[in-house]
Amino acid sequence: MRSPIRRRRYAVLARPAALLLAAGLLVAGCGGDGKGGTRAAVNADEVHLQPAGAPGPHPFTASTVRPSPGTPTSPPPRQAVDGPGPRTLPGSTPGLYGAERSVPSCDVERQLRLLTADDTKARAFAQAAGIGPAGIAPWLRGLTPVVLRADTRVTGHGYRDGSAAPFQSVLQAGTAVLVDQYGAPRVRCACGNPLRSPVVAQGATVDKGTPWPGYHPGRVVAITPTQQVVHSLIVVNVLDNTWLERLTGSGGEQDKQPEVPPPYAPGERDLVAPPVPADCPTEPGGTRPVPPGCPTPPPPPPPPVPPTPDGPGGPAAQAEPPAVREEPPAGPDEPPAGPDEPPAVPEEPPAAPDDPGDASDPVVPPDAPVPDSPGGPDQAGQPQDMPFEPDLYEG
Repeated sequence: MRSPIRRRRYAVLARPAALLLAAGLLVAGCGGDGKGGTRAAVNADEVHLQPAGAPGPHPFTASTVRPSPGTPTSPPPRQAVDGPGPRTLPGSTPGLYGAERSVPSCDVERQLRLLTADDTKARAFAQAAGIGPAGIAPWLRGLTPVVLRADTRVTGHGYRDGSAAPFQSVLQAGTAVLVDQYGAPRVRCACGNPLRSPVVAQGATVDKGTPWPGYHPGRVVAITPTQQVVHSLIVVNVLDNTWLERLTGSGGEQDKQPEVPPPYAPGERDLVAPPVPADCPTEPGGTRPVPPGCPTPPPPPPPPVPPTPDGPGGPAAQAEPPAVREEPPAGPDEPPAGPDEPPAVPEEPPAAPDDPGDASDPVVPPDAPVPDSPGGPDQAGQPQDMPFEPDLYEG
């Protein structure tokens, strides 16, 4: 029987070994990914570019993508966005996925038959997906078939030597995937490979494969699972570019127009562009500083243009007081009117010769002598009561 001291010594010696083993597992890349299951070592420095229709390396199954009866509309081209890595978006982002109304993008039942036909492959698939082998059927039937609308970074898994080999991958926009109830892509339908969240390394990465037209590392997104269960996805109808609501876990048989659609049209907002803050000022000509990432509010409207000063009703005519009639200057013998006296009434001019005059004036006979007006030119300097004397030198 071992003594307690010896057992304590063995425990102390074994504790560092256990810590080193755990550290080795973490360095190798084993550990949970947030939704259960484990993940094997991943080389995050190499990223495989996978076009939408290509099966990629080491597929689990044959393609289960359902052919589209129409011609999908591609998102409008955008300029490249500079950034150190893919932009992270939650799986509930409107417009992140696309679909045709009432048409699933993948054949889930065929995918299930292909996986369960091989027990070894089924176990490898379940281990990579983070589920039990017995739960493959209900898990697959609870996923939602859609297509990606942006180049998306994921961790793919290829089937090799009886196990799942993880690798970093970028799936081209238009790739058919199966999405779980947290809005994250979990299966790539072109090859049956299980998908998990990407492992983004700090620093430069090497793109392996031929880039497709429009590919740019700065326009890649990484989809993160939501914290709460998502009961429906707001997707874009790829045939007419309208909003479509698809219930999670359905194949599109209950598709409908959303009761409360997003406040913008599909394609109006760039998925890769930085988000716009919620407190952006919208009042034109505001005094509050514009936060970073907000669009500049419109300038205030210009003041109204006044009418011309010389025109009728112009500001000059409206601003001037009414004209005051100027009084004529007072005569030499007439004192000026005081401030309280009414203005002098001008005398009426003498009536014209043909004017009969006023009826009250005395009638003068036509042969009556006209008296000389006092002060005339012939009576200058003579008083009015002196008789007139003729000129002695006349004649």
